[in-house]
Amino acid sequence: MLDAELLTYIAGAGFNLAVALVIVRLIYYPVTQDKQYVLTFLTFSTMTYFVLGLLTSIDLSIGVGFGLFAIFSILRYRTDTMPAREMTYLFVFIALPVMNSVLTSSADFVKMAVANAMVIAVLFALEKEWGFHFEASKKIIYDKIELITPDRRPLLLADLRARTGLPIRRVRVGRLDFVRDTADLIVAYDEPAEPAGSDVPAAAEIESEERNTWEATQ
Repeated sequence: MLDAELLTYIAGAGFNLAVALVIVRLIYYPVTQDKQYVLTFLTFSTMTYFVLGLLTSIDLSIGVGFGLFAIFSILRYRTDTMPAREMTYLFVFIALPVMNSVLTSSADFVKMAVANAMVIAVLFALEKEWGFHFEASKKIIYDKIELITPDRRPLLLADLRARTGLPIRRVRVGRLDFVRDTADLIVAYDEPAEPAGSDVPAAAEIESEERNTWEATQ
């Protein structure tokens, strides 16, 4: 027979995993269609809970949990910089098991359920853009430098829309290179929804490739 403490530990682990699966499968993945970080999120959430579940001191558990996030925030997976969106989710998947482990140890299950439900609700509302309007942005090296003057901004926007096929709303001019006759532009646009099952690479993967290309040109 399993004792009550072990049953509570296993039940807490199952609840933590269920919450992580809901966030990944029903909130994060449908929006990004990017499986690159799914393994990372689920592994971090599960392992953090099990590690902290073995610690008897609540203060030590909290310190270890947030220490893990601090370490990986500094390292930023040095082989590939994580976007801010994924870093936010990583924080959630480290903070939730810390909270769940502490509340499970104190048998405060009502507070644990309410806290997890609130986190899921906030993430869902933000990803569905309820009450918010989010824009995507790209960095572009532009060759028609004669169009960057303020009085020719409508022509610049029209040219960018025609050449990129994106519904660009505004543009900001960055570094100018008069030797090569190029300008670094940051364009903001409403990102079109991708059809389900599309073979087009995920937005996060495209953003990562564009960022690497941009950094390589600097």
